[in-house]
Amino acid sequence: MDLAVEVRGAQETEENVFNLLARPIRKLIEEKGFKFPTEPQAKVIPKILEGKNVLLISPTASGKTEAAMLPILHMLIQLPKKEPGIKVLYITPLRALNRDMLERLEWWCNNLDIRLAVRHGDTDANERSKQARSPPDILITTPETLQSILSGWIMRRHLQSIRWVVVDEVHELADSKRGSQLALALERLRIIAGKDFQVIGLSATIGTPERVAQFLVGNNRPIEVVRVPVARLMRLQILYPKPEPQDYELASMLFTHPEVAARLRVMRQLIEKHNSVLLFTNTRTISEILASRFKIWDVNFPVSIHHGSLAKPSRIAAERGLKEGELRGLVCTSSLELGIDVGRIDLVIQYMSPRQVTRLIQRVGRSGHRIGRVANGVIVTMDSDDTLEAMVIGRKAYAEELEPVDIPEKPFDVLTHQIVAFLMKKKRLELNEIHEVYSRAYPYRDLTIDDIKRVLEYMHNRFPRLAWVSFEDGVVLKPRRSKALFEYFFENLSMIPDEKHYLVIDKENDTAVGLLDEAFVAEYGKPGVKFIIRGSPWKIVNLDADKIYVKSADDPTGAIPSWVGEEIPVPFEVAQEVGAIRAFVEEKLKAGLSPEEVAKELSKKYPADEKTILDAIAETVEHVRAGYPVPTDKRITVEEWEDFVILQCNFGSLTNRALAQILGHIISELAGFSIIVQHDPYRIFIQTMGEVKAKTVLNILMDLKDADENQIREMLTRAVTKTGIFKRRLIHVARRFGAIQKWVDFESVSLRNLVKSFEDTVIYEEALKEVFTKDLDLRNLLYVLDLMRRGEIKVVMVESGGEATPIARVGIERVSMKTDLIPPEKMRRILIESAKARILNEARTFICTECWDYVEMMTIKDLPDKPSCPKCGSSRIGVLEVEEEEAYPLVEKKGEKLAKSEEYLREEALETAKLTSKYGKAAVIALSGRRLGLNDAKKILSKENTINDRLFELIIEAEREALKKRF
Repeated sequence: MDLAVEVRGAQETEENVFNLLARPIRKLIEEKGFKFPTEPQAKVIPKILEGKNVLLISPTASGKTEAAMLPILHMLIQLPKKEPGIKVLYITPLRALNRDMLERLEWWCNNLDIRLAVRHGDTDANERSKQARSPPDILITTPETLQSILSGWIMRRHLQSIRWVVVDEVHELADSKRGSQLALALERLRIIAGKDFQVIGLSATIGTPERVAQFLVGNNRPIEVVRVPVARLMRLQILYPKPEPQDYELASMLFTHPEVAARLRVMRQLIEKHNSVLLFTNTRTISEILASRFKIWDVNFPVSIHHGSLAKPSRIAAERGLKEGELRGLVCTSSLELGIDVGRIDLVIQYMSPRQVTRLIQRVGRSGHRIGRVANGVIVTMDSDDTLEAMVIGRKAYAEELEPVDIPEKPFDVLTHQIVAFLMKKKRLELNEIHEVYSRAYPYRDLTIDDIKRVLEYMHNRFPRLAWVSFEDGVVLKPRRSKALFEYFFENLSMIPDEKHYLVIDKENDTAVGLLDEAFVAEYGKPGVKFIIRGSPWKIVNLDADKIYVKSADDPTGAIPSWVGEEIPVPFEVAQEVGAIRAFVEEKLKAGLSPEEVAKELSKKYPADEKTILDAIAETVEHVRAGYPVPTDKRITVEEWEDFVILQCNFGSLTNRALAQILGHIISELAGFSIIVQHDPYRIFIQTMGEVKAKTVLNILMDLKDADENQIREMLTRAVTKTGIFKRRLIHVARRFGAIQKWVDFESVSLRNLVKSFEDTVIYEEALKEVFTKDLDLRNLLYVLDLMRRGEIKVVMVESGGEATPIARVGIERVSMKTDLIPPEKMRRILIESAKARILNEARTFICTECWDYVEMMTIKDLPDKPSCPKCGSSRIGVLEVEEEEAYPLVEKKGEKLAKSEEYLREEALETAKLTSKYGKAAVIALSGRRLGLNDAKKILSKENTINDRLFELIIEAEREALKKRF
């Protein structure tokens, strides 16, 4: 189904707005070869020149940066040359975007004699001093670094000249506490400047743009929204590959299922037909598995991996490789949704349903953008749930039915931090003053004096105090001893929570199995739970501080994939429409239509061909033919299967989790022991061990529908505050309030004591607020229960004789397919092959420690077996885990005094060079193991220094040991 529409270039529809710009800028535009503005530029440049606040919503690579910056550069060069201070702040959510932006703007600024600089957490002391002495005209920074700049006396003075603030990738900030913090920081900046400034926001396609626009400028300030839709320029295809004869052979070679092999084959074919492909996955774990599978299949297949946790040289080599055509594809996560420059992309593959409409549009929007060019996207799905979900999301994308952006409502932890920021520069504040300034920010539009008093009560009672407050006089004073104030402020510049990891240890032989993230442990970390990590099923025996002891599980039934904590939630509306499709299939089949005729009908509405739809509805057809009632948007079904009661309910991830929490709590109290409850967007699995029957669960559901809103809220609060989900949020919030240390461990804190100590405080209230917005959907749960009460949603019992019904089977089978279970006898082989694929595709920077004239970054697989310097022929090649540019000072400052960080790099180069000189490429491989240092590499090479399976086995062993040492 091709709904793409070509559009005319801006030159045919609008006057060339470049003519509005000063002659020096027009000359540079000609030099760049820009004949006509892109649509975003044509629409936005005149508005910015008029001094209006603007939010530009447009796809990646459509010239957004130039749309914002060209008119600002025009106005900047009109200013008197001698005017000192920073005039433009360019705020981006990622350091990597800072680097890109610097490269992009440097050319313009150098040619226009405009000073440009970058400031972030890694900016060295020399550069910071230089900026303080001679401030740039334009400063590129992140929201966190802006906080520290606003607190320094000299930089504050330079910011008094501010005239323009550009916020890039606004959609990445608006729905998080980073955004709330930025909104308050901009209000402080207005006070410092003594005037308002022009704000320009740049965003990918989003829902509720007017709300995001208000977030950007604050309450009651004018702003115009300019939208350049991507949906009319998008071509989507959904593929649901089924195994073909050759896939069985490939599956055997890759130690996987034929279904997985079929998906890999289809994606490889797509990559080979295109020049430059981004292959998006929904979690880092899936990215790693996919990239590893491609490399085991063919080590020279030109794809690489990109995610935030990769070593910097590997990440930069991946970006550069795609941009320069050495690579055909990058397997990536949301790290490349943002505008990091990887050159022109001609296809985006989404592996498995993107789960949200906005994500699909943002990801597919990365491909094919020149004026009038179509963005190409292919979604490769894994089962019928996945395919139906992708069909719904595809339809919604074309119709531009996007999820609303949920901006956090007056977060109290952020407010505490920003009151401290205020106090650091002003020793005496009035309650009304705090209210007047901060309630101008959109997230705090409903802030009351009582809210501020509650936050100040915590700040006043905390030890050591963050503020001294006289509530009678409405006065807030900076504490006499302000060391704690400064420590708290600088330790909490970032609102991004520090996520812990937990070491999984096989209790039988005390070896490290892998790592689990905090989100997974919070929801599922209790004895008896089965989960899958690195292709094997395990059962939790006990938890001890930051370690989880497990034993091997023979039966993987009910095992949870270890990355579920990373997954993007499926919205209520999407899951409901999947249920509606199944209802349509049931209705049409009962009316006498054939499955082929039903698929034909659906293909008129959804972006998938008849064959794909026929495969996607196969289980629904089987379900109807077996005489079972189908779970739909208006029908919940309850059935028994083995140790489980399965509720099939199409309410999405967060509503199902909320319902699962209440049911788990009630059933645990009934059974007298802790019940394990799992959920996906379409089902809830209750592991009752046969103690509680389906009929009982159905009765509990019927009772729930008769409870009022307050009772449900109380029930859910009571259920969730006993869980790890709440504990995790409480710890994050308490850390941001400075109530517990950053390093406090998730498992070392007694949940009961923690909850008790924070009850009736703003910390407890804020944590609950976070759970109810980020983890659970109470609003839609109440809506569902209301529909049940009114008889619009029916609950029916299914008698299936202990067999899983066909649609329930999709959820049961999903675990073993998605997690890619590996038979134990094949485990050794796949571990070695995966380690090879991973390490050989890492990149490192190599430097000659003999002549110090040679520096080069390359992937390890491209390194010769006996590396030598192309300049002097020496084999003393140092290996560094930094990007090329960071090693240049070692060459440029030969014989000169080095900075401390450079001296450290030089030492590292000399030490690693001793190993490469002796062992060649084998040394580089040993040095590139995860968390392995120089001594680990020496030990490995003393046992094996030839590139073979034994070398990689020793590296895997050493990696496990290194993992254990970390905890």
